[in-house]
Amino acid sequence: MRKEPSGADRFLGLVASAQDRDSELTSIQAGLLVAAELGIAFDSRTFARMLGIAHALVLRELSALTVRDDKLEIVRRDPRTMRVHYRLAAL
Repeated sequence: MRKEPSGADRFLGLVASAQDRDSELTSIQAGLLVAAELGIAFDSRTFARMLGIAHALVLRELSALTVRDDKLEIVRRDPRTMRVHYRLAAL
């Protein structure tokens, strides 16, 4: 009997698949894309909190991802909290 993967296992599997398709993606960048695809997180603080990683690290990876390609687009920035809202780009 095949056991269904948990939500975390499914997320990590999708992150690994994204990295297989694009070897230049870091795991955080792939996670940002997968989180947006699945509707899990659309802003940097939520993503950082859900994964238990530093917000500054997410901001750096998000910035690098948006400069590197056009898969994500920045929708809004909150200067007070440094939160960056993003969405998948319409390709």
